[in-house]
Amino acid sequence: MKQGMKLILGLAVLLMAAASPAVHAGDAELSAESLKCLQCHGKKGSFFKLANGDSIPTYVNPAKYKVSVHNALACSRCHTDFSADAHPARRFATRDQYRMRASAVCRGCHAAEQIKAKPIHANLLLREKEGISSICTDCHDAHSGNPVAGGKIIKSEKQYCMSCHQHEMSMTCRNNEKIPLTVEMSTAEDNAHDKLRCSDCHYGFSSEEHPKRNFRSRRDYTITASESCRRCHFDKYTKTLDSVHYTVLSQGNLSAPVCNDCHGSHVIHHITRGVKGRTITTQKCRKCHPGVYEVYAKSVHGNALFNEQNQDVPVCIDCHTAHNIDNPLTLEYHEKIPQMCGNCHANPAIVSKYGLSTGVLNAYLSDFHGVTLGLYRKQREQLYKPARPIAVCTDCHGTHNITGAASSDPVVVKANLVKRCQKCHKDANENFPDAWLSHYKPSLSKYPMIFLVNTAYRIFIPLMGLGFVLQIFLHIWRYAVNR
Repeated sequence: MKQGMKLILGLAVLLMAAASPAVHAGDAELSAESLKCLQCHGKKGSFFKLANGDSIPTYVNPAKYKVSVHNALACSRCHTDFSADAHPARRFATRDQYRMRASAVCRGCHAAEQIKAKPIHANLLLREKEGISSICTDCHDAHSGNPVAGGKIIKSEKQYCMSCHQHEMSMTCRNNEKIPLTVEMSTAEDNAHDKLRCSDCHYGFSSEEHPKRNFRSRRDYTITASESCRRCHFDKYTKTLDSVHYTVLSQGNLSAPVCNDCHGSHVIHHITRGVKGRTITTQKCRKCHPGVYEVYAKSVHGNALFNEQNQDVPVCIDCHTAHNIDNPLTLEYHEKIPQMCGNCHANPAIVSKYGLSTGVLNAYLSDFHGVTLGLYRKQREQLYKPARPIAVCTDCHGTHNITGAASSDPVVVKANLVKRCQKCHKDANENFPDAWLSHYKPSLSKYPMIFLVNTAYRIFIPLMGLGFVLQIFLHIWRYAVNR
């Protein structure tokens, strides 16, 4: 009978246990010891003085502690020297000394093998072998810590990632190069991508997933990371596939620039207009083309941009474009140069400010060189004939080293023109360039003699044609009358 009663009571206890909900750490009530400690430490305004004069707050937020992952533990479980009855005096020289001592307590529950199971901690353990202590509370708060997959207090993915990546850390490549993984919170929030989550670019990473990556070199990582840009900027990405940069990269030159080299990674600024934005653009190109930049800075265009803050002058992307950059050494690119220069020099709103000719493009296209260029282009496009060289703007004015014609010595300009003409016209003498009208349409103020002769021809030739018609008409009339 007694054994039967014991069996019935045992079954009742098991059924009650099965019917009652399981108690999780986040739902457990605080221990009596913790409640007693919070009578003092749950009040704001208490501090612990250090030997160097610094102080550490001893306040513990009761609400956050109650829902933390450690709420089921009694205070003395971590603060082993303390209990409800014992409260010994402690002395620390600095804040770092206290934090390292407190962090060592974590290893009592969290063994090194358990910590190493998370790839994100691997670098921290490696640094310990080099003598650099890892302080757990840099990322995991002591009294309001969450379960790793919980995220109750961490409000956003960015905040979760920054709990580690705000500290100094790095990743080692196979060639022993170090890739810094530290991100400044200010740069992560104040940039063009501030509305994106970290995993939008770092695909495959999240609070639950943090795969270990192994790259051959730092450059290999940069090129791989740039592929993330195409997920949002596919139109720009497809343009880069036609650029000379991608051609060089696909041929094995890993120094060719990719998205991150020009736009950055975490410090991606909004596109700015005006002189500031145009200056920033030239500085980006300077990283790979320092020699060209130095020449450009001394030219009439560079001097106006940097010294006069003039935003009318062209910068790199005005001629070479930003993403679908053509190879400037090809004849196809050579043919486009008059139109490129004409974008500014045929625009009266721009060039009229500086007293320059507004008919540059028309003057070129109507002379021998321009007409020949037009014929060559039609032959290439319609008859598939190869492009052939013909003199364009840069052949006479230079490319990046363009100087102002008004500020140059006319004798020097003429001598330079003779040398350029002789590249195609071997017998050209020093008077050969005098046949060129310098892109100006003849008028009474510019080349008056040519203007008067042209005007005379415009009058004489129609009159002569009209006279021939009249003569033929009179001859027919006379023949009809005499008949």
